[in-house]
Amino acid sequence: MFRYSNLLGGALALTAGIAGSSAQVWAQTAPAATSASTNPVVARVEGREIRMSDISEAAQGLPEQMRGMPPTMLFPMLLDQLIDRRVLAVQARKSGLEKQDDVRLQMEAAAERALQSAYVSREIGPLVSEAALRARYDREIAGKPGAEEVRARHILVATEEIARKVIEELKKGGDFAALAKQHSSDPGAQQGGDLGFFKRDDMVPEFSTVAFGLKPGEITQTPVKTQFGFHVIKLEDRRAGPGQSFESSREELREKMIQDAYQTLSQAARAGAKVERFNMDGSVPRPTDNAEPPPARAR
Repeated sequence: MFRYSNLLGGALALTAGIAGSSAQVWAQTAPAATSASTNPVVARVEGREIRMSDISEAAQGLPEQMRGMPPTMLFPMLLDQLIDRRVLAVQARKSGLEKQDDVRLQMEAAAERALQSAYVSREIGPLVSEAALRARYDREIAGKPGAEEVRARHILVATEEIARKVIEELKKGGDFAALAKQHSSDPGAQQGGDLGFFKRDDMVPEFSTVAFGLKPGEITQTPVKTQFGFHVIKLEDRRAGPGQSFESSREELREKMIQDAYQTLSQAARAGAKVERFNMDGSVPRPTDNAEPPPARAR
């Protein structure tokens, strides 16, 4: 599924303080920030500078497994990549490649994406800061109970016939935990079939639907079939689950805030721009038959 955060992730990496571990390594090993050392020149290609900020930006695109490498290993590798990019681009310009229509269009599109990314970073970055995330969490999530949980026991057997016999034994006063140890093929049989507390989504739907529909102390009167076999279920207890902590909800909350901010930003930009849309063949769209009629005039 498309996510706005995928589009904005790179743009917000530094502004929102979510840079990858490689960027953190650069920050930890960089010299003290002064006017001379903040962003030093690390190479020149045909007079064009490559700075440490270019290295840091290139590090953002590294695969996860490479981000833990020490800077002394990453630096020469990334610098070589940037030098190769520059010298090949120089040769491409000398050959006149940038004047070709398809290449020119690609360059214009890349420049537009870079401009969009910088603008989105500047406008949205401050809105998803740590303080903003914490404020949204405190306002919408903190103190609220989590999803309902139940504690249940079960006896898992291979056939419906065996499950029905177990139910009959329970009706006669049989002890559920003892019968679980005797009949159940589940690994938790030696714990009396106790599954502990779980959320609805923790179990397969066929099991959860029945378990969450029981009252404490109630036992299923018919076998419950799942992909694992046939179950006899006893509900022990139910409770409101623990609420979400800030850490566990951070990424989901951040993504939602990015989506909200991006939609607001793009809608405001559209409102201030002249936008014309056409059909796939370039023709002017016709009003649809189900378009809303204009409001009636007062008489």
